[in-house]
Amino acid sequence: MHVPDGFIDAPISAATGVLAAGALAVSLKGARRELDERTAPLAGLVAAFIFAVQMLNFPVAAGTSGHLLGGALAAILVGPCTGVLCVSVVLLMQGILFADGGLTALGVNITDMAVVTTVVSYAVFRGLVKVLPRRRRSVTVASFVAALVSVPAAAVAFTLIYAVGGTTDVAISKVATAMIGVHVLIGVGEAAITALTVGAVMAVRPDLVYGARGLERKLKLRVNGQLVDAPAAEPAAPVAAGSHRKLWVTGLVTSLLLAGFVSFYASASPDGLEKVAKDQGIDRKTEPHAAAGSPLADYGVKDIADARLSGGLAGVIGVGVTVVAGSAVFRAVRRRRTAEPTQAS
Repeated sequence: MHVPDGFIDAPISAATGVLAAGALAVSLKGARRELDERTAPLAGLVAAFIFAVQMLNFPVAAGTSGHLLGGALAAILVGPCTGVLCVSVVLLMQGILFADGGLTALGVNITDMAVVTTVVSYAVFRGLVKVLPRRRRSVTVASFVAALVSVPAAAVAFTLIYAVGGTTDVAISKVATAMIGVHVLIGVGEAAITALTVGAVMAVRPDLVYGARGLERKLKLRVNGQLVDAPAAEPAAPVAAGSHRKLWVTGLVTSLLLAGFVSFYASASPDGLEKVAKDQGIDRKTEPHAAAGSPLADYGVKDIADARLSGGLAGVIGVGVTVVAGSAVFRAVRRRRTAEPTQAS
């Protein structure tokens, strides 16, 4: 759903840029509360994983494909504010290095793909977790539903942005029907990927899943016929640092394999927005990407003729750059949180 340059006019692009900047400022502040010494490294890995999986377009209908947006996945794993930052880092890397998503449309893409998906999905997730049984399986179920809802929500958001700032004269009812219809199908794929990933992390390190915090029920004891809270258990021994590293290395290797090898087998069909834009004619004023001459444009390495090698190498570079950039951002956020009490004193 990467919006290219030319779909949305300059005033609305600028307005969404301001909105996105405000959302990022709020998210930076919120991420200081969400991140700790265990989860800060995970956040950079989540950004790299989202980048890798976004390269894996999957078919959803005749001549149409979809890919992960990642807002729900990031919000549930590392928190909603940190999730906005994760997806934003991915979008920035894609726009600058790979000419994917217009640079003048960066505010539109961050607002739609990072802010809307994260906020909507996490609100749905928290609502479901409150009413479902307090079990690990409920986290996976809630993740599925939250991710499923987040994709058509992003389609609705794009439609509203297009309604006020679209550069072509196309009936908004046609755009809405086409966008929501195809993105409901894409949402099923998003939901499956999100639930599988959250479930996998829950199976090995549930303590690192932000959305699973506080789900433990207090143990009750019957005393003289009345139920009372059991005495608090002694704090569990801290998990060894090697366990964190093992999860991080496993996640990074998985991301590299997905981007460097599995991506070659992804669907070549246009994604939902591209298909709708072509069918409805809203792409008539698309402008060339400012980074079209990048050595990594279109997810290939310039001057490497072999398509498999070119695409795989580009994917590996993308994962590497994203994990470095994301880790640097979240390490700085974490450092700022640590420094604040000292400055206050």
